[in-house]
Amino acid sequence: MAEICISKVEENTTQGWLNGMIGVLLFSGSLPATKIAVLELSPMFLTAARASIAGVIALVVLLFFKEKRPDRKQLSSLAIIALGVVVGFPLLSALALQYVTSAHSIVFLGILPVATAVFGVIRGGERPKPVFWIFSVIGSLLVVGYAVAQGLTASPVGDILMLAAVVFCGLGYAEGAKLTKTLGGWQVISWALVLALPIMLPLSFFYKPVSVEAISTGAWLGLAYVSVFSMFIAFIFWYRGLAQGGIATVGQLQLLQPFLGLAVATSLLHEAVSLDMIAVTVGVILCVAGTKKFAK
Repeated sequence: MAEICISKVEENTTQGWLNGMIGVLLFSGSLPATKIAVLELSPMFLTAARASIAGVIALVVLLFFKEKRPDRKQLSSLAIIALGVVVGFPLLSALALQYVTSAHSIVFLGILPVATAVFGVIRGGERPKPVFWIFSVIGSLLVVGYAVAQGLTASPVGDILMLAAVVFCGLGYAEGAKLTKTLGGWQVISWALVLALPIMLPLSFFYKPVSVEAISTGAWLGLAYVSVFSMFIAFIFWYRGLAQGGIATVGQLQLLQPFLGLAVATSLLHEAVSLDMIAVTVGVILCVAGTKKFAK
């Protein structure tokens, strides 16, 4: 009997890693796709449109499966999630990509696991060891130092916007991971999208392009990717992975996202990836690995 239970736990953990990895792979294309779209679409329209498209899909899925509505306490958490990953990160990252390349912005994703952990402390009441915060500060300083060093060629405005975007994303990840335990993985992002839909749908029409015909196919494909994959499907795998394999364990897969994102940026956008970018990304990942080790 004990062997059966252990086998089921191991199987569930393996499925969690697999789902989490799929989620990270899909997330890795988000910033390059956003860069392609924001070259021709305004950040406000892009943010509202991606949330609206994903929100309509989420609403259909929720109605199809006849999901029970969240209670009042869960609605509060869903509002925080919507603020973080439906509005905050998409809008701020889209604004940032008007000033910097997607390869440059991807470096900032190296501190996303730390931001998630910080909000895990604030929202979840966790108490990491002091060593955790040492690694966290070093990682943050690496990113800030890189941004300052690039001051002549990169935009300070873009860097500040990306830092803010990461903070909002970390908030949404931590709150979503906590709520997944009671509401379910795919239900969390679905209800968050539906909650934002009454606001985002009118805004998407208000900020729509003057001439739709003038927008290239590439820009529409970028919008389609961030709407269907980044905003909805990736979160289904990601939150399911967190629920199956454990938040702390599966959350380490985020460490691969900067590398995967840089690979996408170079292959699709032909953006230059300097040795400095790679070095900072590696340094940040090592620091985040340290924070994960001493998270509890």
